[in-house]
Amino acid sequence: MLKSNSFVGVLIHLAIMGVIVALLIFGFFYLYLPKTTNHGESISVPKITGMQLPDAENYLEEQSLRYFVNDSTYQSDRKPFEILTQDPAPGAKVKENRKIYISINMKNPPMIKMPKLIDGSVKNAELILKSYNLRKGKITNVPDLQHGAVLKQFVNGKEVEPGDLVPKGSLVDLHVGDGLGNTEFEIPSVVGMPLDEASVLLVGQGLQIGNIIYVQGSGEADGNIIRQRPIAEVGAKIRMGELVDLWVAGDAPVPGID
Repeated sequence: MLKSNSFVGVLIHLAIMGVIVALLIFGFFYLYLPKTTNHGESISVPKITGMQLPDAENYLEEQSLRYFVNDSTYQSDRKPFEILTQDPAPGAKVKENRKIYISINMKNPPMIKMPKLIDGSVKNAELILKSYNLRKGKITNVPDLQHGAVLKQFVNGKEVEPGDLVPKGSLVDLHVGDGLGNTEFEIPSVVGMPLDEASVLLVGQGLQIGNIIYVQGSGEADGNIIRQRPIAEVGAKIRMGELVDLWVAGDAPVPGID
């Protein structure tokens, strides 16, 4: 029998202790930990974007995964409670019971303040609507001298003022001026008048000068109006903003020469 205080006995005891420690380390790292933490095992994250939340919840549960809604937004072209984004991405390797962070589409759109579109152009209105996540609806031209200007704005058939609350994503219908007034009056006669005086008269009554055609050999004094369209007949009416074409006696002026 070896004496415990002999050199060989000490070596044997150290060897036995080393074996015991090695067995403990091996058992802890290669048996206990893998069993309790599923070390080396992972799950491939499934694609759940585009799914409805209840369906995705059941699907993730079957995959031993969980979810957490960390954001929500509203998109009019997506279904309510549809999953828009996910993190981790599909195909990522994760442990069991891992949370998948998702954003969903809201059921009801949030309310936002209606921007001011009135007095601006249709193009400008389109840009503003897009920046507010609103959509351009029906454009209706109405009699008004402001050609192409937005006069009124409507949501669901109801006129809305700037600052009124409307659902995000709403269609906004616009009334736009057609450049013509709503007031009718008798057509003024400018035949026989000099062109400059005729122009002042027509513009002063809210009309526009259309084509100017010069006619040689008419027998009238150069620069005088010899014909107009529409003709100033008895009872003939014209609306503000409409065009009046003029025929002028003489030669057309040469550009750059007074």
